[in-house]
Formats: sequence, structure tokens, C-alpha cells
Amino acid sequence: MQWNTDWGLRGRMAFTMFLLFALYLVFVGFITLYFQGGMLPLILLGGFAIAQYFFSDKLALRSMGAREVSADEYPELHRMVERLCQQADLPKPKVAVADTQVPNAFATGRNQQNATVAVTTGLLATLDDDELEGVMAHELAHVKNRDVMVMTIASFLSTIAFFVVRWGWLLSGNNRQGAPVIVAIGVSLVVWVVSFLLIRTLSRYREYSADRGAALITGKPAALASALVSISGRMDRVPKEDLRDEAEMNAFFIIPIRSGFIGKLASTHPSTENRIERLRELEREMETA
Repeated sequence: MQWNTDWGLRGRMAFTMFLLFALYLVFVGFITLYFQGGMLPLILLGGFAIAQYFFSDKLALRSMGAREVSADEYPELHRMVERLCQQADLPKPKVAVADTQVPNAFATGRNQQNATVAVTTGLLATLDDDELEGVMAHELAHVKNRDVMVMTIASFLSTIAFFVVRWGWLLSGNNRQGAPVIVAIGVSLVVWVVSFLLIRTLSRYREYSADRGAALITGKPAALASALVSISGRMDRVPKEDLRDEAEMNAFFIIPIRSGFIGKLASTHPSTENRIERLRELEREMETA
């Protein structure tokens, strides 16, 4: 099923990435000027980021308590993923399951050849087949769009800015006293805050893109919309301790765990209501195509 490209969404993503790129260019020039004697720690931090990039899938699965499952253990889930991969023109990723009441799903892996899609037992107990298919298609759209790689790269210099804010006095070399160090740390703080918000904005746009991709893969935008409603309703009945344990995985989940105004501002995902409305628009678009 084909429809017109959402140029508005693509334009907003491109503009956000441009702002990040411009911000990071200024920041790189700044830390080069002020931390001439402190590049070794930055290089070590870069090495850590690269290691995180290559092992992020294992870290994510371990933090969720998810394990890879075979086709013998979950035959229907494997068949569903395989069918969706054929429709999406993707190699089949690994399939994992996490034993938790929180109804959610996520995808991880640095590229299409090293991807894993994971679901929770709470999700399998909550959704019907069409809804589950919509959720899995959403996660596969993340894999197809290489979102883990994009967000890791986008976050790299933001992580360095945070590192400078916390440990800038150690990186200042011969300029450990006086105004230069204070200015450097202050600029790094501004860069970190601005980039944090821009990265969250970019993440929300990419969630919209994954929703659109899921609708393209399945041809059923309404099924994903229904799944989002079901997950949101079930989330209210999950014990608070389970939600707290898994809150750090928000960036991976199809629906994040969040609360309050600040939580919404810093959320990696758009509101469920906005996502459902866009899926309904896609449904109308497909009906008239």
C-alpha cells in the first residue's frame, strides 16, 4: 500500500537534525579551544560510546531481563515476525521475550543485520493478533529506519557535554583556575540542555515515522491505534514498582512510562492521543488512495 510522503514530518526531522549539527559544531570548536590539554578523557569517552553502540542490544535486553526465544518456544510470534519482515523487505531479527507485567515492546541493534525485537509477556496477554502485528510492525519500522544508530549518533556529543559539565575541571589542563573553566562548564551545560530537548524532539518525530511505517507494512493503521489504546489502558493496572524498575527503558518502548509536565516535555515519545489521531488520518488516506 502506498501513499504520499509526509514531507511535513520529514522536514521537521531534517530541521531538528540541522539544529543539532549546528549546535555540535559550535560545541566542538569550543571544547577544542578550552580543553587543549584534556583530550585524552574525551577520547576515552568516545571509546566508551563506540562500545555502547556495538553492545547496546545486549545491554538493553539485559536491563529488561529479556531473553532470546526460539521458534519452538513461541512459534506464532516467530511466524508473525517472519511474515512482517517479508512485507518490509527486512532480514529476520532475533526475537526476545521479557517476563514482566508491563505491556510493551522494543527494538534494538545497531543495524538491520544485528537487530532484536522484544515483547513482554504482559503485551502478549493484552493484545489480539491484529494489534500485536501492528506493534511488531512498528518495531520493525524502527529497525528499517535504523533509528538506534541515528539516535546513538545524535546523543554522542550531548553525552560529552554532560561529561564536561560534571567533570570539566578535570579536563581543563593548565587552566584549572578562574573564569575560563566556569565559562566552559556553563557553555557545556547549555549545550547539554538544548541538545537533550532537541534529541527528545527528534525521537518523537521518529516514533511518528515508525507508526507510519507500521501502517505501510501491515496496511492496518487502525490495528496499531487499537493496540496503543489497549496498552495505555493496561498500563494503569501495572504495579508501580514494575513501572519504576523499567522507566529507564523509555526510549526503547512503544509507549513510554512517564508522568507530569516535565516527564512529557522530556518524553522520547509523542502522546498516545496524537499518535492515534495520525493513524486515523493514515486510515482515511489509505481508504481514498
